[in-house]
Amino acid sequence: MSDVMRAETVSLRGAGDDDVEAYLAQPLDGLPVGGVVVIHHMPGYDESTKEITRRFAAHGYLAVCPNLYWREAPGASPEDAAAVARARGGVPDERLVGDVEGAVRYLRASPSSNGKVAVIGFCSGGRQAFLAACSLDLDAAVDCYGAYVVATPPEDSVLRGVRPVVDLAGKLSCPLLGLFGDDDRMPSPAEVAALAQALTEHDRTFEFHSFPAAGHAFFATDRDAYRPAAARAGWQRIWAFLGPHLAA
Repeated sequence: MSDVMRAETVSLRGAGDDDVEAYLAQPLDGLPVGGVVVIHHMPGYDESTKEITRRFAAHGYLAVCPNLYWREAPGASPEDAAAVARARGGVPDERLVGDVEGAVRYLRASPSSNGKVAVIGFCSGGRQAFLAACSLDLDAAVDCYGAYVVATPPEDSVLRGVRPVVDLAGKLSCPLLGLFGDDDRMPSPAEVAALAQALTEHDRTFEFHSFPAAGHAFFATDRDAYRPAAARAGWQRIWAFLGPHLAA
């Protein structure tokens, strides 16, 4: 595997047949590879998420991150668009699924694709990754500390507009990896246990890992919440999980 890659802004067809801005990173060694849809966190379509997208390409995957907030403020900066989205309580679930479906379609149509596609999301994106995996035909999914999969957001939450999606557990279409922090409260360890119970009751394939001395956003290298030990262990889990599920 070569680490030579190309990264660029592209357009893909999302919900409502809209053209959605997205960030694509792809290896250039010419081999057919699996794809990963990266769902950004609540802060938006930012540089740290683009860095994560490039990281997948460096590990040999096609990766694309759709800008879920572009409709909220066309032409605005990612920060301003995210602020508008937060003020509205997040993006509608139906629209999210349509945009992810468009990203999956985009990856599978690539000449470099082997046809396998996974989804990964962080924070609010973790919930959305679970939602997408219960709504679309995918090969693997990764939920990184997805908030409000089980619990209902409080009225003063920036995600007050979303609803729990644990009731969709029986529709999970693919194996699920969950990565959580023992010190997190969104989701709390009790919520993680409730999600595991629901998946077990529906005989879904999943594996959950919780890391000590880690709270919410422990993968975020540009935030005080970053926990290097948990992040390193989490990435190792991600590579070990995606390898067999995205292999040709």
